[in-house]
Amino acid sequence: MSPSPQTARANGLDIAYLEEGRGPLVLLLHGFPDTPQTWDRTRPALAANGFRAVSPFLRGYAPTAIPADGDYTADALARDAAALIEALGETEAIVVGHDWGASAAYGVANLFPERVRFLATIAIPHPASIRPSLGLAWKGRHFFLLRRRGAADRVRANGFAHVDELVRRWSPAWDVPPDETRAVKEVFAKPGCLEAALGYYRAVGLRPSASQVAPIRMPAVAFAGATDFAFGPAAFERARPWYRDRYEVVTLPGGHFLHREHPERFHEELLRRLPRA
Repeated sequence: MSPSPQTARANGLDIAYLEEGRGPLVLLLHGFPDTPQTWDRTRPALAANGFRAVSPFLRGYAPTAIPADGDYTADALARDAAALIEALGETEAIVVGHDWGASAAYGVANLFPERVRFLATIAIPHPASIRPSLGLAWKGRHFFLLRRRGAADRVRANGFAHVDELVRRWSPAWDVPPDETRAVKEVFAKPGCLEAALGYYRAVGLRPSASQVAPIRMPAVAFAGATDFAFGPAAFERARPWYRDRYEVVTLPGGHFLHREHPERFHEELLRRLPRA
């Protein structure tokens, strides 16, 4: 069960977040189609091991505000994360990101390196290492479909059935629990929130921003799912040239949502690598 949301003013937005534990701050950034509840097992695991675990609702995901400027770029997400670290009374954090949260994590690591002690990313290799191909275009076809006019209606249809379709496609070996997507469907049912989430896809340009392609200069770990629909472990190994400090690739069973599919194993491997002092 999730704790009650709290709110902080950061980067001009009221950002809601879930928090558990005391100790060094670990900022847990969710992806799509997801919410901070994706970390409902991770927060207590971190708290039990002496960390302060905070998982925000990314911009546009209720109860976080929908930004008036409609900026859903990775740089905007990075600025939110950096400002939230400061709003929480900290000068730095361990940053963990999954999917769009990984894009935000790469961004904050490059735009605000003084705010990031350690970087952990899940399912998305360093963006500069990703090379276009026909196969990748097919696997990533949702990037095109979710940008199109009428995408919100398509996602809403039949009780948000497309959300379940995406989760099954991206984690093909997962026997998805019946209520796994309930939280994100509830968020997407709120006025403007689904359109905001799709804004992340519309904000993708032909070229990534500098924050997405610059080298990472702090210790980092990347988690790869053995049955991920798009990026297997080899893609993360190819990213090594974009890391200037210690970099480790950890392959775990599961697909795109490996932290949900095998939480105990994920927590064990994550905790083994996190700095404690």
